Amino acid sequence: MTFKRPTSTGLAAFAVGLLAANAAYAEPTINKGDNAWMLTSTVLVLLMTIPGLALFYGGLVRSKNMLSVLMQVFYTVCIVVVLWALYGYSLTFTGGNDFLGGLSKAFLSGVTPDSKAATFSVDANISELVYVCFQMTFAAITPALIVGAFAERMKFSAVALFIPLWVTLIYFPIAHMVWYWAGPDAISDAVKAVTAAGSDAAKLAAAKAKLAEVMADGGWIYKKGAIDFAGGTVVHINAGIAGLVGALIIGKRIGYGKDLMAPHSLTMSMIGASLLWVGWFGFNAGSNLEATGGAALAMTNSFVATAAAALSWMFCEWMLKGHPSVLGVISGAVAGLVAVTPAAGYAGPMGAIVLGLIVGVVCLFFVTAVKNALGYDDSLDVFGVHCVGGIIGALGTGILVNPALGGTGIMDYVTGKIADYEFGAQMTSQIWGVCTTLVWSGVGSAILYKVVDVIVGLRVNVESEREGLDLTDHTERAYNM
Repeated sequence: MTFKRPTSTGLAAFAVGLLAANAAYAEPTINKGDNAWMLTSTVLVLLMTIPGLALFYGGLVRSKNMLSVLMQVFYTVCIVVVLWALYGYSLTFTGGNDFLGGLSKAFLSGVTPDSKAATFSVDANISELVYVCFQMTFAAITPALIVGAFAERMKFSAVALFIPLWVTLIYFPIAHMVWYWAGPDAISDAVKAVTAAGSDAAKLAAAKAKLAEVMADGGWIYKKGAIDFAGGTVVHINAGIAGLVGALIIGKRIGYGKDLMAPHSLTMSMIGASLLWVGWFGFNAGSNLEATGGAALAMTNSFVATAAAALSWMFCEWMLKGHPSVLGVISGAVAGLVAVTPAAGYAGPMGAIVLGLIVGVVCLFFVTAVKNALGYDDSLDVFGVHCVGGIIGALGTGILVNPALGGTGIMDYVTGKIADYEFGAQMTSQIWGVCTTLVWSGVGSAILYKVVDVIVGLRVNVESEREGLDLTDHTERAYNM
């Protein structure tokens, strides 16, 4: 969960009181340690996408489409970075309504080197520009994941149009719904105002009204009680279902199921997957927003869940097919990273290991048995790994957050204590988050694919597909032969 930095009326009143008593008052300052960690995390998340995801995907396609995939991923990062600065940050992390923010920070209005963003602790601040850039990298990698579902057959012009439409109409609203809330400072100040009102009926009524207003200031899924530490719904389910819809609408690659379509460079994919794992520490541990024990927990979980998933996929494949594969072990690692993303700051390490063991087997089942049975051509298994892994992670988070299972529990900022855990209520909240994301992204993406098809056409012609998109779309070759 992430949020805006609220205007703190409580702090202002507190400051006035101190000044009236001739005491010195210091404005909250930016924590340099937290700031340094978030600067590092931001760069690590960019590393996940370029070069990590680009090389991972690039190695999995045939050599004639290597540059095509690299170009699509690189373009996605560039266009989303610009759109995020223009209006994406504002639409995602300012107040507006339950489904989308406003334009008060469009063109980064009011965001300066001195402005602050809140973390998860009262009066703990980082630079708002760092927060802008951190969330920018999340917005960039999410649509880049979709590229793998329709790799080797979609026009670059279609990608160039689809990505900005999708990030604007699908990603920004989902991110707002899941991650936007008033923040700990606003809640803390409102609670203090209620306490300070005492027996004064008018002041007490006004303070309670303000507290209710603050508690209502959040995204729709957030207010349903769903928790998503680093993007199980926002990133992985969101991109995964959009990828499946695209694969179904665009159709299968020529020769799919008949011709050999093996990865042209598993060496390249191994490098990419390894970079993904390294960068994911910024993704998960960075989402703590502070260099505290919470970040250490997220880092630990990102180690153990990933390793457990890689092993479970590898050994399961070994038993089923008689051999372990490099493709299997790196796919398992990515599935583990996906599943632990929403749980990274909530689950205990043993819970994260169990989550990894489960997701490795389930995702293997989906990318083999389910995919073969249904016959859809999701080129690089975006749905089977990211959507399915994200769903397992989102639902698993609702279980593993339980303190009785080693989880952290969920902070109640009104009482200042960890709230009592209720299995039924929390799982209902998680289901709300999963289903809302599936419907919003699934239906919305289908509409956008159809719009793009009408405007520029989605698919390259048969001759171009056979020759390869590197030459037909970009007039370049990845390798000199």
